[in-house]
Amino acid sequence: MASPREDQLAQGVWPALRRRGVSRREFLKFCSVMAGALALPHTYADRIVQALEAATRPAVVWLEFQDCAGNTESALRASHPSITDMILDLLSWNYHETIMAPAGTAAEKSLQDTIAQQKGQYLAIVEGSIPLADGGVYCTIGGRTAIDIAQETCGNALATIAVGTCAAFGGIPAAAGGITGAVSIGQAVPGLKLINLSACPMNGANLAATIVHYLTFKELPATDNLGRPLFAHGDRIHDNCPRRAHYDAGQFVQEWGDQGHQLGWCLYKMGCKGPATNYNCPRVQWNDGTNWPIGVGHGCVGCAQPQFWDAMTPFYRQLPTVPGFGVEVTAQDVGIGVAAAVGALTVGHAVVAGVRNARTARATNQATAASGNATIAVPTNETQTTEGQS
Repeated sequence: MASPREDQLAQGVWPALRRRGVSRREFLKFCSVMAGALALPHTYADRIVQALEAATRPAVVWLEFQDCAGNTESALRASHPSITDMILDLLSWNYHETIMAPAGTAAEKSLQDTIAQQKGQYLAIVEGSIPLADGGVYCTIGGRTAIDIAQETCGNALATIAVGTCAAFGGIPAAAGGITGAVSIGQAVPGLKLINLSACPMNGANLAATIVHYLTFKELPATDNLGRPLFAHGDRIHDNCPRRAHYDAGQFVQEWGDQGHQLGWCLYKMGCKGPATNYNCPRVQWNDGTNWPIGVGHGCVGCAQPQFWDAMTPFYRQLPTVPGFGVEVTAQDVGIGVAAAVGALTVGHAVVAGVRNARTARATNQATAASGNATIAVPTNETQTTEGQS
């Protein structure tokens, strides 16, 4: 006979949310926001609603290794609306050192029980890098090394989600001069079914969107060549930056606090790494979606990219020249090559619809002009769009 807890899990996500006092309006709004975060047409919100109404909550174990707990803090402080509440009930949290009630032996028993009883069914979320030097002694939990725990836990999971640049790429512990032999979870345990949600920290909305994608489509989202989901990392910050028009117009901040800075001009000359960084910061933003670093006048530091601590520092040093595209070329035109690449990689995934619509509109404009024996000037800067990407 099923336990009361098992019965609650079987009832699905929506009943769990309702028990926590989440209104139907908040639930529908959450599903709409998740459709947007996944770069899906708004019509997919209904499909997400239906999926979450029926889905049971997968078990999750969240491992923390060489980390600052920033990704945990980011996840718990996300909203859009109240993602904190939503994400807690999207999943059955069986183990998470920072937020779980049990401690010591009881906490470790929760982890071992999940591995033994739900092998191949639970999600493993990894925060922080894994040290390999000196037998892994630089990070131990309950007398076991991080690499030992990771091999057992992630090796038996349905899938692993690396949250933050430390887990995805080694991050700051793996920077030059480090002594712990820090590596990413993908390097530590090769062959995993893995999603990398990089950035320092990752955005909690992207974690929620990844889980919602899995619950809705029964598969993990399409990824780039670094294993990062395309909905979050498919475009450069530069191509979606609200200051992009100033870049095209040659209007740059020359020093902090100057007139250009006060007028919101481009921060490229102040060391902004947006032209070399793939992330959805401009769209998702931070602090309840109220703002983001460039929005408050500070350049991007490229924290979502591999080896950012070595490759992007000094943070206030200007990147090598990124070719200008001219004021007559919009950010959408410049980004069409990136969008095409995203589309090619996401065939069979729902996110391709947005790219297809953009192409259709472009083709329609060209066909209309041709039928009237007219000639239109279509910018052809696609070959330049990958300049500055890493």
